[in-house]
Amino acid sequence: MSIRIDELDRNILSLLQVDSSQSLEDIATKLNSSKTPIWNRIKKLKAAGIIQREVAILDAELLGLESCFFVLVRTSEHEQEWQSRFLKSIRERDEVLEAHRLAGDIDYLLKVRVKNSKAYDVFYQALIKDVKIFNVTALLSMEEIKNTTALPLSKNTTPVNS
Repeated sequence: MSIRIDELDRNILSLLQVDSSQSLEDIATKLNSSKTPIWNRIKKLKAAGIIQREVAILDAELLGLESCFFVLVRTSEHEQEWQSRFLKSIRERDEVLEAHRLAGDIDYLLKVRVKNSKAYDVFYQALIKDVKIFNVTALLSMEEIKNTTALPLSKNTTPVNS
């Protein structure tokens, strides 16, 4: 499904990225519109898969998850069986918030959120028990400077055909 995004769609998406719990009436008021066209646009954006889901963003530190590690994984294994085991292992671990396969010297980058360094070690030991890893480097984030889930929306933002 191909969808065109115009200025009103970008404005709706921008408002929803800040707070998706806003009422339809509030969004319509902010955009100088009525509720029905806004509702129809949101429905269209959901049907196209641009709006995937709505979530609550929690404060990790208030929940006792004070340590954020960025884990660099290098492997000498590149066959499908190893990759399947590795991906299964990281997908099953709640501590892994993000996982990226990279180009370059590092094969994977993981963002891991845990209570402390002891909890990280438990995670690490479980990971290396599941799969053989050539090298793991853990970087502790000392301070979170910016964290957002909001995507940059501009006039150049054009959805690809799905």
